[in-house]
Amino acid sequence: MYKVVDLFAGAGGLSYGFAQTQKFQIVAAAENNINARATYRANHENVKMFNDVTEVKESSVAEFGDIDVVIGGPPCQGFSNANRQKNTAVSMNNRLVKEFVRVITELKPKAFVMENVSMLKSSVHRFYLEEDDKNLESKGIEVLSDKIELLPANITLEILQETKSKQEIDAIIKDEQFKKQFQWGAKKYLLFNSIYKVAAQKTDNEDEKSTQHDKLVERIRKHEKKLRLECDAILEHEDSKNQILCFDYACAVFFEKVFENIEAVSADQLSSVLKPSIIIQRMISKWSELIDKNIVIDSYESAHGLTANVYSYAVLDYIKGVLGSAPFEYDIISDTLNAAEFGVPQKRMRYIIIGCKPEFNAKLGMPTGNFTEKNYRTVRNAIEDIAEEIPAIDIDSSPIPILQIDLPEDSLAYKLRNSDLLRNHINTDTRTTAKKRFETLSAGENFHDLPKELKSTYTKGERTQNTIYLKLEYDKPSGTVVNVRKSMWIHPEHSRALSIREAARLQTFPDRFTFEGTKDSQYQQVGNAVPPLLGEAIAEKVVEILEPHGGDT
Repeated sequence: MYKVVDLFAGAGGLSYGFAQTQKFQIVAAAENNINARATYRANHENVKMFNDVTEVKESSVAEFGDIDVVIGGPPCQGFSNANRQKNTAVSMNNRLVKEFVRVITELKPKAFVMENVSMLKSSVHRFYLEEDDKNLESKGIEVLSDKIELLPANITLEILQETKSKQEIDAIIKDEQFKKQFQWGAKKYLLFNSIYKVAAQKTDNEDEKSTQHDKLVERIRKHEKKLRLECDAILEHEDSKNQILCFDYACAVFFEKVFENIEAVSADQLSSVLKPSIIIQRMISKWSELIDKNIVIDSYESAHGLTANVYSYAVLDYIKGVLGSAPFEYDIISDTLNAAEFGVPQKRMRYIIIGCKPEFNAKLGMPTGNFTEKNYRTVRNAIEDIAEEIPAIDIDSSPIPILQIDLPEDSLAYKLRNSDLLRNHINTDTRTTAKKRFETLSAGENFHDLPKELKSTYTKGERTQNTIYLKLEYDKPSGTVVNVRKSMWIHPEHSRALSIREAARLQTFPDRFTFEGTKDSQYQQVGNAVPPLLGEAIAEKVVEILEPHGGDT
């Protein structure tokens, strides 16, 4: 059997799909989430588990001999200056794509498969150029000039304007005394930012303003003790005349007045007072990160605000450039696949990259599905046979015994109902408001179809995604299964939340496949997974690529 290493294995949907072909032996897998790792172990025997992808090296899997295939789906969020709400400039997940590439360069498998969101092919998914990045252009990787806004132009700091050269500006953030004086601790930032995020939401709708005010009062009351302690410390120790510390001082003074009558707090005023401090904290954090990660900074623009002039290159260009060039020279193809075309009862778009060594490229190609819009499998095909089984609420509830019933052997339900026990048939304990929403909505409707009085807990109701409070339709495929607990997906026939098992069936995990960990983690594991049926189709294609060349099968 072909020996496989699965990186970023999650619950093991891709591994399970490969194993189902009976042509692949998963010998090792890496997963850093403790709950997903427990799920993987429960469903995949005799697999060497690594807690982190950095542990996967040529020496750490040498006991298995040559590795034939490396598979996995490294998270990759890229970056976007349009999203300035984050406290980081470089997603840690970007490093994981490079780790995936590193493992392939070390293990030199016959073939590899990388699975990711369909947006990976877009120019948004990019890496910033680091000091260690060498000879990228010689590998056909286009490096472009880019910018990172660290401080908006409407905030001017004298300390930045008094210096002119790049070296002088670099020295500011490299000075530990500067960070010690001005940078908040992580807990302090999270505390004030949680208040700011509520206060900063802009709306002209009076009902939404009322909801926002109620949320703001609730959040301040919840954290009042911690806020008082932080504000007392600021008023006692910080300099109200310092150009940076004065913003923190103004916040503390404002909160002292808020504490006198929390109900009278103004979201607009609180947002205006907090904003400069929050923005400066984001600047310090992002700027430090660029230096710590050795991002190449060509120059700065500091006349108004602060912008770092950097370089970037597309993630996809990096993968193809490194692995497709000497000494590796993999032939690489990629395409977006719709899971529904492979028998999965959901329209889930995933970007798949397949690479193989040159001697195996004769049949290099992407798998093709056997299902079309006319005969896509549906939600009914996946979960109707267990519709009358009442989900438990407690995560520790025993599996539910179910009788075997006559089902067509070519049906999805027949394939999925492969156990006498229904495990993980668990959902959430529905609160009164959510229950009313469940009962009000018809199949195919979502949050936007609710009457006004049932939208009151959402500050920006019009911006709520169409997948929130979605009541599924039996006779259509579902949309992309994510964490359906957070999205509050509703059963097509019953006024209740979808269970973990039902979500798993929409992903084509059979009933014998069990999930471990907390309730939310199990929902998340299901949403993150590669549908096993899609994984199996990809695996069959890899077999087709490799087998004509006499693999040990």
